[in-house]
Amino acid sequence: MRSSRIIVFLLIALTSASCATVEPWERGRLAQPEMALDVDPLAAELEAHTYFSKEGASGGTGTSGGGCGCN
Repeated sequence: MRSSRIIVFLLIALTSASCATVEPWERGRLAQPEMALDVDPLAAELEAHTYFSKEGASGGTGTSGGGCGCN
C-alpha cells in the first residue's frame, strides 16, 4: 500500500514538473530558426503542394483548395 502511494506521488511530481510558463523575454530564444519544426519551410511547402496535387485532396496542413492542383 505504501509503495503504491510513493509511486503515485512520484508520477504526479514528474508530470507536474514538465509544465513551465515562458516569460516574454524568453520567447526570443524559442523563435530562433533552430527551434523550427521544418528546417527549410520552402521545401516543406513544395512537398505539401506536390502531395495534395498528386492525391487529389488537401487537408491537415492549413491549406484549402480542390484536387485539381491549380490552387
